[in-house]
Parts: sequence; C-alpha cells; structure tokens
Amino acid sequence: EIVTPDISSVPEPSVVGERPASTQSPSAPREAERRHITVMFCDLVGSTALSQTLDPEDLRDLMRSYQNAARQVIERYEGHIAQYLGDGIMVYFGWPRAHGDEARRSVLSGLEIIEAVGLLEAPAKLAVRVGIATGVVVIGDTGEGDAAEPKTAVGETPNIAARLQGLARPNAVVIGPVTKTLAREAFDYEDLGSQVLKGISEPVHAWKVVGIRAEEAEHHREAGQNALLQALARRVFQMGCSRR
Repeated sequence: EIVTPDISSVPEPSVVGERPASTQSPSAPREAERRHITVMFCDLVGSTALSQTLDPEDLRDLMRSYQNAARQVIERYEGHIAQYLGDGIMVYFGWPRAHGDEARRSVLSGLEIIEAVGLLEAPAKLAVRVGIATGVVVIGDTGEGDAAEPKTAVGETPNIAARLQGLARPNAVVIGPVTKTLAREAFDYEDLGSQVLKGISEPVHAWKVVGIRAEEAEHHREAGQNALLQALARRVFQMGCSRR
C-alpha cells in the first residue's frame, strides 16, 4: 500500500528531475498571500513494483508518460502543478488564477487523469489514486524567497488532500466536505463516512466520486466540442500565416 507523505516533509521532485514549468510561470504571484483554493493529490499506484521489474530508463520513460498525460489534463482545466512528489503530483486549483468553480474543475481533472493514465502503454494497466480538499491556505515562495523554489500552500487543506488520496482505492477520486459542497450536483457520490486522518485533529467526512451526472456530462461534452473547434480554428489560422 502506498503511504502518502505529509507535505510538510516531502522531498523535492525526483522522478523526472525537473520542476513543473508552471512553478516558474511569470504570472504566479511572488508574495505570500491568503487564498481559498482546491488542492489535488494524484499518485501512481504500484510504482514500487514497477521499479523492481523495469529497467531504470524504461521506468523513467513510463513516469514521463504518466506525468505528461496528467499535465495535459490539468492544463486543460487550468490547474497549477505545484510539485512532482516522487510518483505523485500536487496541484492547486484557484491559484495563481481563480475561476470560481475550482472544486468542479478539480474533480473533472481527477476523473480524466484516471482515464488518460489507464490508456498509457505499460507492462500492466496503470492506475492512480486522487484526493481533493478545499480550504484557506497561505501560499507563496519557499526557500528564502528563491523564485526557483516551488510555491507552497501552507495550511491544513494540502494535508487533508494528501490523506484523502491515501484513502482512495486505485482509479478512484475521494473528496472532502467543502469540495463536495462546492461541486454541488455535478457528480454522483458514494458516502465514505467520517474518517480519522493521520495528523488531522478532527474527523473528516469523505466521499468517493462515482460518476458525472447527465446535466454535467452534457455541459462537459459541449465544452469539449467548443474547445476542439477553437483548436481547429487556431490551427487553420496558423497554417494560413505560415503560407504568407
């Protein structure tokens, strides 16, 4: 069983050896600030077993494929990849840019990451666990203000998200109460009851997301079609410019 580390003591990103490009975005605020955000933890299941069966270079390529698949989904929902934590990814929704529907975006992102990672070529079908929590944090530079260091969200919310991820079964998204309230009626849930989470003083009610409701699915389909049309229009414009 994979144990999710407390983010107050997690190591620097190590699998790929690179920081996510989004941590160096010029649009990210430099000063620490108090924000209400949604934090998502995504973790690859069975990475230790993979390390015992794959050549290190093959494992590195597989981890890159996993991270790239997740990154593409996260960017589509305009989440901010804060750190790669070994075989895990920590993501902020609502920082540096807020949209007003961060909870919904994070859940959709988690569900799509599960689907995208499951389609990757691998010795065995890959799976991920996702945990999501929403709350107030203080977020800004770490490392004595070094802009090269990742922006860290300080507060209970990231720890709750990490612990909820630890509760999730493979290919499941588990969310906390604030996230569920904000996501409203967009999804169907399985009530997991009140959970005692390591390092969290009070029990946290948790839900597993089991599906997208029909109204949300239709909205999601239309949004996807609009995004595809916009991408095609940009491509046609670029081709036209290249011929001039």
